[in-house]
Amino acid sequence: MVAKLAARPWPLAYCAHMALRPLPVLIVGVAALLVGSVLWGTFTTPSHHVQPGLVPAAPPSAAPQPPTLQRPPAPAAFTSPSANVLPEDQQTAAAPDQPSYIDQLAKAEARRRIRASAGYTYLGEIVTESRDSALHRWDGRKDWPVRVYLATGTPANFQPAFLDAVRTAFQRWEEAGVPVRFNLDADSDRAEVHFRWRAQFDIERTGQTDVTWDPEGRIQSATVTIATFDPHGHPLSPDDVRVVALHEIGHLIGLDHSADSTDVMFANTRVRDLSPRDIRTALMLYQLAPGPLR
Repeated sequence: MVAKLAARPWPLAYCAHMALRPLPVLIVGVAALLVGSVLWGTFTTPSHHVQPGLVPAAPPSAAPQPPTLQRPPAPAAFTSPSANVLPEDQQTAAAPDQPSYIDQLAKAEARRRIRASAGYTYLGEIVTESRDSALHRWDGRKDWPVRVYLATGTPANFQPAFLDAVRTAFQRWEEAGVPVRFNLDADSDRAEVHFRWRAQFDIERTGQTDVTWDPEGRIQSATVTIATFDPHGHPLSPDDVRVVALHEIGHLIGLDHSADSTDVMFANTRVRDLSPRDIRTALMLYQLAPGPLR
């Protein structure tokens, strides 16, 4: 049986099929190779070509770095197109010369009060006549008395009673309520105010007060000179000196002349005591801050 089958030839068709049978296996192998190549390229890292001057990328194996948080830039300060911005050092130096909004309001309120007091006081006349449109007065001297030196005089007709007359005039202004105090026993070297005597002035006056103040209107020092004779050569009495001293002390505390002859601060004094307007003007002066009103 076996010999018979071995001797039997294969049909031609079958032989051809057997000869071609390895071809599909080859095709499948090539396809598997291609698929493997594609998969290998997908899951492997491609090579990186670095161009000159560029920093190569970090390898995939490096640990991921957290993002860096950066503060956003501060917005630029607004400057008006027409503003003239000074350097910082010049801005610091220029700042004190520029009045603050509060200072401007205070000056406006002072001007309003002075205008409203027209007739009631003559403070508006004083500001108008002043060269710097400012209020001048002693500042903060209610508890720290101004030092005054009362010199004894040697001119003709000088009397020791003249010193008492000057003291009485100071006391009258103090009784009026002016919030400034004077120490009348100061020595000459430490005094801020000096009283002097002379026989007669060359012009139509019996007294003169020269006052100095700082740029803010605060009075710093003064010299008061009183004559012992009037411009016509008549000797002054102690009561005459008291009236002259009332007028000159008015200048000493910051007042100027009044246009009303009923006030002791009238240029050619005709009354013997302070008027209500003299007192009201002095009190209002010390209710307002010293310095320019513009």
